[in-house]
Amino acid sequence: MQKTKAALWEFLQGLGKTFMLPVALLAFCGIFLGIGSSLSSEAVADTLPFLKADGFHLVFTWMANTGLVAFTFLPVLFAMAIPLGLAREDKGVAAFSGFVGFAAMNLAVNFYLTAKGVDFEDEKAVAHYGIADVLGVKSIDTGLLGAVAVGIVVSLLHQRFRTQRMPDALAFFGGLRFVPIVSALVLSLLGLLIPLLWPTFNGWINAVGRGIGHTGVLGPFFFGMGEVLLRPIGLHHILVAMFRFTDVGGSGAVCGEHVSGALNMFYAQLDCSAAPNSAVTDATHFLSQGKMAAYLGGLPGAALAMYHCAKKTMRPRIKALLVSGVVACVVGGITEPLEFLFLFIAPWLYFIHAVLVGLGFLVAAVLGVFIGNTDGNVIDWLVFGVLQGTTTKWYLVPVIAAVWFGAYYFLFRWAITRLDLKTPGREEEPDQDAAGNEDTAGDEDKPDGEGARSGGTTASNGDARATPTRELVAGKYDAVAILAAIGGADNIRSLDNCITRLRMTVADAEQVDEARLKKLGALGVIKLDGHNVQVIIGPQVQSVKDALATMVPVG
Repeated sequence: MQKTKAALWEFLQGLGKTFMLPVALLAFCGIFLGIGSSLSSEAVADTLPFLKADGFHLVFTWMANTGLVAFTFLPVLFAMAIPLGLAREDKGVAAFSGFVGFAAMNLAVNFYLTAKGVDFEDEKAVAHYGIADVLGVKSIDTGLLGAVAVGIVVSLLHQRFRTQRMPDALAFFGGLRFVPIVSALVLSLLGLLIPLLWPTFNGWINAVGRGIGHTGVLGPFFFGMGEVLLRPIGLHHILVAMFRFTDVGGSGAVCGEHVSGALNMFYAQLDCSAAPNSAVTDATHFLSQGKMAAYLGGLPGAALAMYHCAKKTMRPRIKALLVSGVVACVVGGITEPLEFLFLFIAPWLYFIHAVLVGLGFLVAAVLGVFIGNTDGNVIDWLVFGVLQGTTTKWYLVPVIAAVWFGAYYFLFRWAITRLDLKTPGREEEPDQDAAGNEDTAGDEDKPDGEGARSGGTTASNGDARATPTRELVAGKYDAVAILAAIGGADNIRSLDNCITRLRMTVADAEQVDEARLKKLGALGVIKLDGHNVQVIIGPQVQSVKDALATMVPVG
């Protein structure tokens, strides 16, 4: 039972992590689309006549078209990204097989509908089956759910058949070549089941979406709060994806085309000259304007409170930590560097933070703020709010953020001082002798590689990994010392990362030294069970993971 639970946790964490690659592309393409569509629109051109020049118009139209790439091919991107992210080895073959499986599934759906004599022009049939063009094929639009299913199936097939041996006569088709072949066969068979199952399943999804819609502004409230509460265990991406890309987040007509998912509807509206209808505005209640109260105001207020509550002698030391956290939050929409400063020392305070984020969604919905996109940062506010005109009500965001700034500041300052919370700068300064001289692994004046010997981290590998040097420093993070604190290379079974944290499967979680990792700059350590561990690093996590990967013989 314990092994099953651990395997399920690892799978769900890995699945959530795979969403980050297409979501990052979405965020970038969204900015391109937002800038291009706004500056090429007639309304903005009338205000700024120089934008009507052919050169400007062509550039901004090109930007808008380029931004559409992620949204036009969104499902197939997920179908490829999931096996790519879940595969431990031969990731390129896994991604290629994802595309093959997705195409095979939709071609099989087309075969079924054609063989059954379904009229693709009949509105009732189109509505019943959810027929749409998918990669140029008349198929059933299963959206993100279908793409996720394809990705999971392909990742399992890749794991099972990556080393498949065939008889000599068929040896050419064995090994890695067999993965896309078996993916095409299996997904083609599964595609024949979709027309039988999808109408019922689609009805359930619509019922959930209607149920949330009937809750009015409480729907965005519960969504915003739920996203924050799921963030510590890394499963918030699944909830977010459900609302962004499926009927749960809303559905309706945009410029005559039926669109599902809050984010899909918002971006479709950006490319539409008609005014947004109520379905579009209601859907965007689940998007970035709801985050802006906490991201642009609340969490910076909490950071200032932590700074003012720190010991005066410690403030210079924590200033860079807090400032970098605020920049990541306000500019990048990444909140973990600040959230994990208080999550572990005061979980109830983190719960209040989740409620306040939910209230931010509620207030934005009540006031009719219409900005959208994904990140809730100042770039979203400028590109999708200010540049789109006053109909977005962007001018309300600074007011809401200011209120949240004050609320967070006074709440956090009261809680920290009243309950003596050990936020950064308030903890007792570590005694090096009492710590068993563990800090020697991170001392800059030690000879190259000396710190690593304190944990005997990689000496057993018998190759270049056996003598790591100070070159393995990712920014301000000493990868050699971090590896020692994790328990050494022998303790790591799998190593990966998401946007802010290392995700690991280890032989023994008890070997992971939480206190030592925090001294080395980690924001927190989460031990989900005896084998699954997450180390919250922050925006530089990719560099840390890459440095560790050179010393750890795992995928």
